[in-house]
Amino acid sequence: MQPYYPSIFNDVIGPVMRGPSSSHCAASIRIGRLARDLMDGRIEEVRVAFDPAGSLATTHESQGSDMGLFGGFLGWEPDDERLMESAKAIKEAGIRVTFEIKRFGATHPNTYQIWLKGGKEIHEMVALSTGGGMIEIAQIDRTPVSIAGDYFETLLFFESGGEDLMEWIKNRVQGDDVRLCDGENARFIEIKTQHRLNEKTLSELHSRDGVLFLKKLSPVLPILSRKNMEVPFITCEEMELYNERRNLALWELAAEYESQRGNISKEDVLKKMKRIVQILQNSILKGIEGTSYRDRILGHQSGFFGSQMKEKKLLDAGILNPMILYVSAMMEVKSSMGVIVAAPTAGACGVLPGACLGASSAMGLSEDEVIRAMLAAGMIGVLISARSTFAAEVGGCQAECGAGSGMAAAALVTLAGGNTRQVIAAASMALQNVFGMVCDPVASRVEVPCLGKNVLAVSNALGCANMALANYDPVIPLDEVIQAMDQVGRSLPPELRCTALGGLSLTKTSIALEGRLQKEEKTLRQ
Repeated sequence: MQPYYPSIFNDVIGPVMRGPSSSHCAASIRIGRLARDLMDGRIEEVRVAFDPAGSLATTHESQGSDMGLFGGFLGWEPDDERLMESAKAIKEAGIRVTFEIKRFGATHPNTYQIWLKGGKEIHEMVALSTGGGMIEIAQIDRTPVSIAGDYFETLLFFESGGEDLMEWIKNRVQGDDVRLCDGENARFIEIKTQHRLNEKTLSELHSRDGVLFLKKLSPVLPILSRKNMEVPFITCEEMELYNERRNLALWELAAEYESQRGNISKEDVLKKMKRIVQILQNSILKGIEGTSYRDRILGHQSGFFGSQMKEKKLLDAGILNPMILYVSAMMEVKSSMGVIVAAPTAGACGVLPGACLGASSAMGLSEDEVIRAMLAAGMIGVLISARSTFAAEVGGCQAECGAGSGMAAAALVTLAGGNTRQVIAAASMALQNVFGMVCDPVASRVEVPCLGKNVLAVSNALGCANMALANYDPVIPLDEVIQAMDQVGRSLPPELRCTALGGLSLTKTSIALEGRLQKEEKTLRQ
């Protein structure tokens, strides 16, 4: 099997989305869209099951999985402005969706078991949300597959003659991967391609003897994968060896990596990051202006922080105060269903942009300098993603705010003109400081203590950035830090990994808040 190479714009800085959680909202939209394609857009009834041993059993409604699935079944994008009304829209579309909690032996905490009916067809799907909006379809009709949404997928279901059909397809279709999937309830050939097969080829495939039907699944990720994909490096050690004679800045190494990974030009990499930066700037401005939303704990707080800062009524924290302002604004936009960028997740969406844009604003830096800093942060994120996880359900909040802190430290050193060695050192020190950070959202909303942990993460990033600029020794190489962080995160008890079963989420106040919010939501629905 080909090694997995994360993409900055797939795995680390993205998706552009709405909702409280990328693992819940963006991921479930992508799962729903692939389910819609499996049904040729004709869905009449859906049954969704969550295993009580996983995180979704207690968080699927409050953190937006239901909302995301509805949007995906309707074919919407993760940033669609209609998402808040997706429950109403799914009913108006005549699609009946029911949820149940039952044991089915899920091996991942974010597992969706989905049964779909439309017309005469019935299909089943098992899908995973793997962190930061990334997904994997693990089964279709109880047949093992591995679909991440990074290819055009053609599934050719057949009754007989599979081996002959495989041979014919390999000679006829220039696919990146063609494999026979033989399972308990279905037999089909999966064809992964960079482009949608043309109608003539599809017609020929469909008309072959023994073929029952054909399914076309479109990609849901912005950067596609390809056969025999190569990257210049995938660990920090490899990156440093690669850079020995080149002496490139980390943002240049990031552009080189993403260019090769995504088969796009370095200019396109910069353009894509420029669009991300502009979205982030717009989101922060909206947050400072003020946001409102009925189903949240915290109201608009960043505006008062900003006014107090201007009037010099806050303690003098220097550049940290505008960073805190920007973190708060971004988190408030997220909690009000505004457009954000998961970087690397929605739960940690304030850390990197808050640090990077807050510092650049205070320093009077240009947009180009921000773009470079964000790319440097993205490269650190790739190194984390390749060896660890961004899913709090797997590694606790250190996988979200912790990872974001390491990325933010890299961005800040880049803004300050530090060299590549200093950027890596800052990321290493910042990550060392976050081991064991638990995920215990109050009232099952991604607000408290999430806002405070985002602020903690930027404070840590700033301190480590200055330490690195003063040539402090991180002692432990970044690769080893990432490996150790992953081991610690996976060692946390499940109750402290975003299942709403431990820590602050079980306090008397948290339980009362969740009850009140549920009651208010029920009243509004009536």
